[in-house]
Amino acid sequence: MVFENSGIENIIIPQDVLQLVMNKNGCVLGGSWDYERMTFDYKYEIPEGIYYLRFPGYAVEGDVGARNANLQLMDPYMGKHYYPTGIEYGKDEYFPERIVDHAIQKIKKIHTDLVELA
Repeated sequence: MVFENSGIENIIIPQDVLQLVMNKNGCVLGGSWDYERMTFDYKYEIPEGIYYLRFPGYAVEGDVGARNANLQLMDPYMGKHYYPTGIEYGKDEYFPERIVDHAIQKIKKIHTDLVELA
């Protein structure tokens, strides 16, 4: 499930500011980065399964590994985790309404925080 037109996809932001905002909002980077990309995750563990709200971005300037990048954010998206195969993002996936509503609120809050600091 892709959350299009959230406004986040229009933001270019320094890596350190992005890290600060995402951590403040409960999103973790973990190992989801390379020298050109970063993906922050917000994890939902509910009775129906494990879901991830993901916030991807790519470096338009600088180097993520050197921690000096400016990142262009992309549309956030949600997937469901299946053991042992990983996360599925297909249109056939079911996403409980309560986590979709929460994800929309989380995206709005992150957008507001990013705009304030950008």
